[in-house]
Amino acid sequence: MTQPQIVNPPHLPDPRPNGYSTAVITPASGRLAFISGQGGQDPTGALSPDFATQVRQAYANLSTVIEALGGRPDQVVKLTAYVVDHNMAKLGPLTEAVIRMFGGRLPAQTLVPVPKLAIDPMLFEIEAVLTLD
Repeated sequence: MTQPQIVNPPHLPDPRPNGYSTAVITPASGRLAFISGQGGQDPTGALSPDFATQVRQAYANLSTVIEALGGRPDQVVKLTAYVVDHNMAKLGPLTEAVIRMFGGRLPAQTLVPVPKLAIDPMLFEIEAVLTLD
């Protein structure tokens, strides 16, 4: 199977500094896996009150699920991030986390500001779609 193809049209602003790609084409031979939203709970279920800590833990949890599926980060084609009370200061930790996990193979991504998530202290949640071999 070939890798998902990243498409960033040259006549649009470059999205890579913001931690995403404009579009990703999945290989025809791949199976799609849909990962439910992963929050920033640590292994005991505790949530830090710190936004950046929750983001880092949510990406660690996402990585754990990807590995459990037999996948790799470079197979992720789409992310949807949910941020409670979003503001521009939160973009730094978000961009750092996605670049740390995906490097130069950034998936397509949508950020959705929300007033709250399923658990009151949860400040961030990330869901993913990936193509498995």
